[in-house]
Amino acid sequence: MTNLGDLEVFARVISTGSMSTAARALNLSPAVVSKRIKRLEDRLGTRLLQRTTRQISLTEAGQGFHERVLAVLAGLEEAEAFAAGRSSEVRGTLKISAPTSFGRMHIAPHLIRFMETHPELAINLVLSDDFTDIVGGGFDLAIRIAELTDSSLVARRLAPVRRVLCAAPGYIERYGVPKAIEDLKHHRCLPAHNQDSWRLKGPEGMINIRPEGMLVTNSSEVIREAVISGLGIALRSTWDVGPELRGGRLVQVLPDYEGSSNVQLSAVYPSRQFLPAKVRLFIDFLADLYGPTPYWER
Repeated sequence: MTNLGDLEVFARVISTGSMSTAARALNLSPAVVSKRIKRLEDRLGTRLLQRTTRQISLTEAGQGFHERVLAVLAGLEEAEAFAAGRSSEVRGTLKISAPTSFGRMHIAPHLIRFMETHPELAINLVLSDDFTDIVGGGFDLAIRIAELTDSSLVARRLAPVRRVLCAAPGYIERYGVPKAIEDLKHHRCLPAHNQDSWRLKGPEGMINIRPEGMLVTNSSEVIREAVISGLGIALRSTWDVGPELRGGRLVQVLPDYEGSSNVQLSAVYPSRQFLPAKVRLFIDFLADLYGPTPYWER
């Protein structure tokens, strides 16, 4: 039978992306870590890792093995929590991926309450607007705002996402109000870097339009500041610009059209038979915090 410690070493190497970093985290020497990985590969009769001087990557066999190792380790953690009767006294580190703006605005301010409730649990919150490989990156879960299609992951809906077309009053004064959806062709639009097209639900059903503008950026936060400053029309989530809409710094245009309701705020995690207590508790915390009518819509 494979040594459980070897599985933990393997999982740590993948989560850190480096044998030397994994060795430091496990208080082992890099030579010992390398030897234990080789012992694991020899026992299995297959190569799990591709090693270069700069990086480590999983082979095809290693990818499938890694997913199953995570399931084994998660099941062990859940079993220990159950046997010890300490499901609310979680320990270790919870590694979370989240979109940059949402994480800053709607996760970070609430972490103090969660961490005071679970003082022995450390949080590693990684903010990025790029797609995150949950398994390859060693994440326990990811917060995503999207139409989810990846069936290899488990998702729990946390809240609806409402996206509206909006502009600053100053922009409207200079360029006028679009009267019909076709009028957007004659306006300055501000698509985010992941919005090659705007999928909108209107009176005639779902439509796709390709917004065109003079600003190109990979930052959603730059688009937010640009629309508030009066540079153009943007499709923004109410969690992002709710205060500006309520305060009059932004106004909704073409109110008959909103972003597709298929886009949801979800917690996504690798498919596992047993969900670790730390993941379950954090997802429950966010679900209670946001709810079916999130606070930014009230």
